[in-house]
Amino acid sequence: MFNQANEKYLKKKNTSNTLQVSLSDIVQVESVKEGLTRNVFKDYRPFFSFYKNGVIWQNGSKEAFDAIIWCTGFRPYLNHLKKLNIIVNDKVITKNTRAVKESNLWLVGYGNWTGFASATIYGVGKTAKITAKEIINSLS
Repeated sequence: MFNQANEKYLKKKNTSNTLQVSLSDIVQVESVKEGLTRNVFKDYRPFFSFYKNGVIWQNGSKEAFDAIIWCTGFRPYLNHLKKLNIIVNDKVITKNTRAVKESNLWLVGYGNWTGFASATIYGVGKTAKITAKEIINSLS
């Protein structure tokens, strides 16, 4: 599976379908295991909506952010972006992963419209690396 996706990504011809892959430990890489042991990961439940500088939490308080990483799972969930008036035909128009109508918004993992195979565990890594560089350049 990984080999096939990589070959397609690199536009190489697939010559083998014999690769066996296990995804059972993909989230539990050593750095994640170590972070879980140190209790450094914080889980913040969904916010109510966005405002110009950040998010509005369920209790009505506002918090500003320089960057937000929004992980939705396997289907695009765009309801939280409706107030920004950037959704067209159930997509946000992007240049690479940066929203065209909202320059401080990047979208990763929403499907091929945000990067090759970016809605897959395998493909999102490549897209995320490019997006991180774009955000760093933008904030510099």
